[in-house]
Amino acid sequence: MTFGASAYFLWGLFPAFFGLLAFASPAEVVAQRILWTLVVVLAVLAVSGRVRELRGIGGRVWLLAAVASAAIALNWGVYVYGVISGHVVECALGYFINPLVTVAFGVVIFRERLTRAQWAALTLGATAVAVLTLDYGRPPIIALALACSFATYGLVKKVIPLDALRGIAAEGIVAAPFALAFAIGLTVTGHSEFTSAPAHTALMAATGPVTLVPLLLFAVAAQRVALSTMGLLQYLTPALQMAWGVAVAHEPMPASRWAGFALIWAALAIFTSDALLRTRRARRASRDVTTDSGPHANDAEAIP
Repeated sequence: MTFGASAYFLWGLFPAFFGLLAFASPAEVVAQRILWTLVVVLAVLAVSGRVRELRGIGGRVWLLAAVASAAIALNWGVYVYGVISGHVVECALGYFINPLVTVAFGVVIFRERLTRAQWAALTLGATAVAVLTLDYGRPPIIALALACSFATYGLVKKVIPLDALRGIAAEGIVAAPFALAFAIGLTVTGHSEFTSAPAHTALMAATGPVTLVPLLLFAVAAQRVALSTMGLLQYLTPALQMAWGVAVAHEPMPASRWAGFALIWAALAIFTSDALLRTRRARRASRDVTTDSGPHANDAEAIP
């Protein structure tokens, strides 16, 4: 559980780090983040003697990696823009509603059937978006873009047959040519902040380990911690980000905005409670099956 909590805690501190990169455009930050994350993950693979494993990736998997790469690049860009432009609370909203968007994707794309509790959670979530649209005077575009892009990324990661390290490496390899071309273009035209000062260079280079460390912690936790626990821990990230936006960045939170968030939290409470209940029922059913199929399960049939 420590690994999972650490991953979500570090993600929750991202507004503090990416706020330091306000000297550059979101596009340049994303380009540098792609490149430096790739450098770090390739170094980790090299040290562990796993670089050769990238050669066995097939064409279909590379295509999935390209889709995942596009989704996460969009997510990173929107997030950096949100932090730099003073919309940290709206960024937090995006990650609060992400589980609900994932469920909605399951209904639309995979024709999944929802429980009454899940329908109630989605209805509350949609109502919350409507309330926040009235509050902001516009749809919460940043939040919706973050939620949809990360939900898309999550869907692809569920079907792509790569572990965390190889997946990140494949996504970086696909995106690196575009990121490198953009970075070179900025340098040639004199618009690059990466080369403008040593501090800028160091901060952008730090996006590599800053991105990879929580992902590795999450990968370890996913193998050791129950999914129900990870489902609860995921709310730590937007909670910390929202706290940063309100307490540190002093972003406005009128009563109408609190009302919208309250609806989201109610939806998440229903959604999470339903998920935990179904998980317990599944475990109980599994134990019952194991008990029924024990060494004495067929004693009646064995009596002549």
